[in-house]
Amino acid sequence: MACTYQIHVFGKPGCDKCTILNDRLDALLKADEWADFEKVYHNLETEAGLVEFCEAECLNPQRVPGFYVSKVNPDTGAHEPLPNPTPGAPDAPGGSSALYTWVGLQTDYTPVGRGVITPRMITAVLQQARAL
Repeated sequence: MACTYQIHVFGKPGCDKCTILNDRLDALLKADEWADFEKVYHNLETEAGLVEFCEAECLNPQRVPGFYVSKVNPDTGAHEPLPNPTPGAPDAPGGSSALYTWVGLQTDYTPVGRGVITPRMITAVLQQARAL
């Protein structure tokens, strides 16, 4: 049976921050608590990865790695991105790393974000997705 939620991760080979994000998600998803989530990785150095990235229309290419969360639509059975219920909110899960359009995160390389997506930020976004 497919998972209710998919975490669409965008990254590229040789990117240390991409590896760290993938490792953090893999570790988190091993817990039974997150059994309704699965990770879908999109390599930005492939045509398929670039197409997914462009179709997502939500991540800044200068803020990779990042991810958004989709959920199964019970009427169609297809996964659809979860809309951010409070676009641009300063207290959004993930703070300055929060995506504007969809529930998700992208790397904030400013002094505020320091280029880090923490496990706590990831957990907050997954909890937000589950609450919608």
